[in-house]
Amino acid sequence: MSTVTPPRTQSPAPARPRTRLDWRLRFGALSLIWGFSFLLIKVGTEGYAPFQVTLGRLVFGTAVLAAAMAVKREKLPRGARLWGHMAVAAFFLNALPFSLFAYSELTIPSTLAGICNATSPLWGMALSLVALSEDRPTRVRVAGLGLGFLGVLTVLGAWQGFHGLDATGTAMALLASLSYPVGWIYVRRTLAGTGNSHLSMTGAQLLLATLQLAVVVTPLFAGFPTHVSLVPMLAIAALGALGTGLAVLIQYGLVAEVGPTTAQMVTYFIPVIATAAGVAILGESLRWTTPVGAVVVLAGAALTQVRRKGA
Repeated sequence: MSTVTPPRTQSPAPARPRTRLDWRLRFGALSLIWGFSFLLIKVGTEGYAPFQVTLGRLVFGTAVLAAAMAVKREKLPRGARLWGHMAVAAFFLNALPFSLFAYSELTIPSTLAGICNATSPLWGMALSLVALSEDRPTRVRVAGLGLGFLGVLTVLGAWQGFHGLDATGTAMALLASLSYPVGWIYVRRTLAGTGNSHLSMTGAQLLLATLQLAVVVTPLFAGFPTHVSLVPMLAIAALGALGTGLAVLIQYGLVAEVGPTTAQMVTYFIPVIATAAGVAILGESLRWTTPVGAVVVLAGAALTQVRRKGA
């Protein structure tokens, strides 16, 4: 569930706005969809291997974007070099983090996975200090970075020796969250300003991620399912069609209408919804360190997004 705002790939001429749902309703829908995605991953892994969950998610997500491209009569981008860059982006933004989250939820609650996802802005700022020379830090943003990672330690109960948590699963969820900003920095350096629409670029990216899982990863490490588990399959279908395909369409619409700053505020609602869903529906336990640490993480993430005036 990448909540990092994608760079613009083209500057289309302004069109007459069409009647659509109020952006606040779409913002709320996006928060719910991405918040419930962690629950859907957990249910999916109850019937299928993690790589199978990821492959199914990508297949259904790609199908939604393919349908949207057909309706809008959009074509896939052209150029071998462009497709090479998109293959790398597909790995870091889709194939890798989706697989890591699926594997992590074999051993950690969906609530913890959702909170780990909220660390993406923290990783993004830390990486931008190294990779993006034009993105200079401010004291407020550096303070937010420190505060955010203090929140992570609180969630994990570091002073208790991380008692009761699976270290491998937690590390996978944090690595998945790190993968998103790595991917977006790569996209910003290699794919910004290509002249292709967001829809065609994202459709191609998901297609490549699907091929990576279908041709290389899943046959070697998981194989294909030999039976159908109905409820987990429905969860995977919803995860792909809603949490990957439809969510991307909503996100880009929000960015175009209200700007990236407002659109990325969805980051701060996802862990709240993921936690509520995990506790209420899956019956996952909740220690006091989880909600307290999550608040600290979100406060730190918010501070890392504060820009200088005029920036």
